[in-house]
Parts: sequence; C-alpha cells; structure tokens
Amino acid sequence: MKSSGVYGAPPTELADVPAGSVQFSPLIPGSAALEAQGQGSLGRLVVLAPPGTVERRYTLALALKALAPGGEFIVLAPKDKGGSRLAKELKGFGCEISETARRHHRICSCERPAEPTGIDEAIREGQPVLDEALGLWTQPGVFSWSRLDPGSALLLQHLPDLSGKGADFGCGIGVLSRAILASSKVERLTMIDIDRRATEMAARNIDDPRSDILWTDVRGKLPLSGLHFVVMNPPFHDGGAEDQSLGQSFIRKAAEALRPGGRLWLVANRHLPYEGALNPLFKRVAPAIESGGYKVYEAMK
Repeated sequence: MKSSGVYGAPPTELADVPAGSVQFSPLIPGSAALEAQGQGSLGRLVVLAPPGTVERRYTLALALKALAPGGEFIVLAPKDKGGSRLAKELKGFGCEISETARRHHRICSCERPAEPTGIDEAIREGQPVLDEALGLWTQPGVFSWSRLDPGSALLLQHLPDLSGKGADFGCGIGVLSRAILASSKVERLTMIDIDRRATEMAARNIDDPRSDILWTDVRGKLPLSGLHFVVMNPPFHDGGAEDQSLGQSFIRKAAEALRPGGRLWLVANRHLPYEGALNPLFKRVAPAIESGGYKVYEAMK
C-alpha cells in the first residue's frame, strides 16, 4: 500500500489526514521535500494550497507528479487566498474534480489522472531563479521573493559595520546576511529561517565559511548565546492575518541570545508597537531612522 502525505496544516474538520501521513510543507521544519518525492510514490495527498499563484501551481504540479495514477488528491484553500481558482487550475492539469465549499474554504477532490497535462511547465515556473537585479537566487513563495523588501532596504542603508558573533533572524534568501558578512570584523553569522526554500536559496547566495544556516523556527529553542549582535526584519503575519506576537517572540529570542552590551538591529512597520517588547528587555532602545512607513531600532542588551 502506497503512503499518504499532507502539505501544510489543513483544518481537521475540512480534510481527513490519516495518522502517519508524511508532511511536505517547506514552512514546517523537518518536513520532507515534495520536490524529492519519488514519482508515483504516494497513494493519497491532502494539500492546503499556498495563496500565491505561481507557488500554488508549482505545489499542485509537484503533488500530481508524486501521486500514483488513480491516487486520491484533496486540495483546499480559503476562497480569498486561492480557493476560488483551485477548480480551474486542477482542471487545467487534466483532473476531473468534485468541489465543495465549507467554512470559507473551497475543497476539491479528484483522482490523479493517468497523464496530467502542463505539470512540467508549472514546475519550471516555480523553481529557483537568479534575480539579476539583486544578484541572488530566489524562489516563488519565499518572503518578498521577487523584489527587495522596503523594510530590509531601509535597514541595509543604516546598518553599521558589525563585528564579533551574530545572527540574522528570519534571514530569507540572505539579503541582510550578505551585507553583514561584508564586514571583515564579523567572526560568525548564524542565519535562521522557518522556510526551507529560503535557507536553500541563502545557501546558494552565501558562500562564506563564517556562516551557518539553520532551517528552524526562531521561536523554538536556539543554540545561540553570548552574541554580539542580532539583525532582523521579523514577520508580522501568520496565515495572512496580522500577528504582532511573532515579532515580539523574535525580540525575546534576540534578548536571550545576546550578551550584555550586545546590540539588536530591528526594522519594522511604523504602526507596530514593538517598544513595549523592547524596553523591558534592553538597557537602551533608540529609534535610528523612520522613513517610508518603516522604522529601524538599535537596542542594547
């Protein structure tokens, strides 16, 4: 009997995920890579589809490639985050689907056709690509994958030459890390991201013996202490909804990892009240610059 898989964390009341299903989401550290799954090796797959069109089609195509002909395929997504397009996209791959709607989600079920159409093209469109403007490898689905995030751009403009041992929390494809490592005074830099694809792109982009790259959740237990600096552009959305606790968790973890006198460099949207999280944990908190809806803080432990 072929194994079953799941991509993401679909609501249990909307899709049945058998115990022991292999997790394939790149946003859940430790998961298997759907890209590496053997062709026709799965008998059943449940996918909580990503919201981005290119990323979603890439994921659906990889799923169809991994499923055996006749394998059960269940795909769902919130209606306003790609769900309304699922039926059309699956039909475009040659699937004969049945569709239902529950709790603001669209749920599509089908069997994997013997000969899906268009999956090779969708996989090519979603694969890593070299961004010539940035000079960095990136991939659809990674944070700000097709442009330099304006918050990161502001932090880059005002980040001093750093020294000693430090970390880049939420490193993405390595934009900030590349600038940090330009300083010869940096002894070690640990780059951390929850997205496997981001860490893979960062590994392509950063070829420096002083760097380590970890695919893990910053909010978990980190093997870091006594750092001279931490740099971050923390996320503030979870599943599309604003969640200020994400950035607050990043700040607490930075405070734990820094040595006395160590410094945190943080960029955030201007409306986010991170002062409340910074002030109790740091001896001095100073806004370095505010521009274009963003603000940069320097905080000393």
